[in-house]
Amino acid sequence: MNENVIDNRVVLCAASAYEKKYFFNQDFKSIPKSVQDELHIICVLFTEEVGGVFSIVFEEDGSVSLETNADTDDIYYDEISSGLLVREIQRKRQELLNSLSLYYRIFVLKEDIKLEDE
Repeated sequence: MNENVIDNRVVLCAASAYEKKYFFNQDFKSIPKSVQDELHIICVLFTEEVGGVFSIVFEEDGSVSLETNADTDDIYYDEISSGLLVREIQRKRQELLNSLSLYYRIFVLKEDIKLEDE
């Protein structure tokens, strides 16, 4: 089984404050480098600010989820700031997240997307 798939959800990228590492799923290396760089920055800055592990995940339907979690004994993880920062990213990066969802639906799920202008 592919380690990048969890419950039919696919991890696009993640960062860990514990290991000081960033992961980008190479199945999506065709995503433009500038977008990959932006995802890297989002993930790393998130873990630097609130700690824990931060992931950007494609759901089964192609939607994009932002997830954060922490070790149970992590006294430095700020759950309130974590939730606030997730909502801020969703608000400020909505266009990026929508574009990623569209990319996944077209190139991975092979959906026939009809644009509103058609």
